[in-house]
Amino acid sequence: MDANLNTSKHISGKFNEELEAVRNKVLSMGGLVEQQLHNALMAIENSDQELAERVLSSDHRVNDFEVQIDEACIQIIAKRQPAASDLRLVIAIFRTIADLERIGDEAERIARVAKESFNKDQQQFLISLENLGSQVLAMLHKVLDAFARMDIEAALEVHQQDAQADRQYEALTRQLMTYMMEDPRGIPKVMDVLWSARSLERIGDRCQNIAEYIVFFAKGKDVRHVSPESMERTVKGSASNKPASD
Repeated sequence: MDANLNTSKHISGKFNEELEAVRNKVLSMGGLVEQQLHNALMAIENSDQELAERVLSSDHRVNDFEVQIDEACIQIIAKRQPAASDLRLVIAIFRTIADLERIGDEAERIARVAKESFNKDQQQFLISLENLGSQVLAMLHKVLDAFARMDIEAALEVHQQDAQADRQYEALTRQLMTYMMEDPRGIPKVMDVLWSARSLERIGDRCQNIAEYIVFFAKGKDVRHVSPESMERTVKGSASNKPASD
C-alpha cells in the first residue's frame, strides 16, 4: 500500500485508519480471487480435480469479503459522510469488490470444467485456453497492483490489454466452432472449453472495469463507456497520480 497516497486531509486520524483498513481488505480479497483463478487454470492444465475442488470450496471466502467490505463502507458513509476524493475512494471500492466477486464466480466455473476429462484430440483446445488464461491472469495481477498504488498509468495499460484478450477469445471461439462442425461427437466437451473461454473473456472485462474505477478516483471523471482514445486523454492529461482536487 502506498503510504503517500493522498486521500485528502481529515479531521480525525481514525478516518484515515478506517479507509486504509478497508483498502487492505480489498487487496486481500483481490489476492484470494487471483489465487482462485491461478488454481483453476492450473487444475485444467494438470487435470487436477483436487485443486479444482479447492477453488470451489473457497468461493464462500470471497463472498464473505464482499459482505464485510460492503458493511465497512456503509459504516464509513454513515459516520464520516466523506466528500470529494474520499467519497470517490469509497465508491471505487464498492464497484471494485462487486467485480472481484464476479471474477471469483467465473474462476469457479472454470474450476468445474477442470473436473471434466478430455481426450487426446481435445487437449489442443485446453492449450489455447491456457494461453488466454495466462494473459487474463496477468491483467488481474496488474490491475490489483494498480489499485494498491492508485496508479493510473498502469490502469490504462490494463484497459488497453483487454482488446488483445478479446481478439484471442474470438480466435479460440472460431477454432472451437470449426471443430464442433467437423466432429459433432465432441460438442459437449468443446462447449465446456467454450464456456471457460467466455469466463476468461468476462474476467478481462472486469479487470478493465477496475482500471476505470482507479481513473475515476484519481481524476474525478467517470470513464465508463468512453472510447479508448478518451480514456487515454483523461489519464495522460496530467502527469500527476494524485487524486483530483477537492
